[in-house]
Amino acid sequence: MTIERRLARSGFTLTRDYPAAPERVWDAFADESQKLSWWGAGDAAEAREWAFDFRVGGRDIAEAQFHDGPLSRYEATYTDIVEHVRIVTTYDMWLDGDHMSTSVASLEFEPIDGGTGTRFTHVEHGVFFDRFWADGVGRERGTFGLLEALARYLA
Repeated sequence: MTIERRLARSGFTLTRDYPAAPERVWDAFADESQKLSWWGAGDAAEAREWAFDFRVGGRDIAEAQFHDGPLSRYEATYTDIVEHVRIVTTYDMWLDGDHMSTSVASLEFEPIDGGTGTRFTHVEHGVFFDRFWADGVGRERGTFGLLEALARYLA
């Protein structure tokens, strides 16, 4: 069987205003117990592996088996962290053991409404490999779902 080798690039920006102070939104990413409360596929998947090392050079891993679906694996490295301001990561995704993509993502936390709210901006640039070349739209949709889960957590 010959594998067709191809690349696709995709980028997107998602901005969301949360009625919570930047420190609260930040902690949802920086505190492991809080991140575990909202991050991932929720009830749609069974967690298999989790690692959390929130520091520059630290790595996060989230692996889950979707019910009647694929095994998903996320591995991220933190490349820049400025407390309450930004988080920058590079991350790779695998689906059923096949390397799907490599991305750079920046997460920005801006105070609004006199500091009682947060404008959160997620900017991502990804490279998708081989059979996953058309998955950029799905990545944006999945990230949007994470921001919705964060909103429910913060409420």
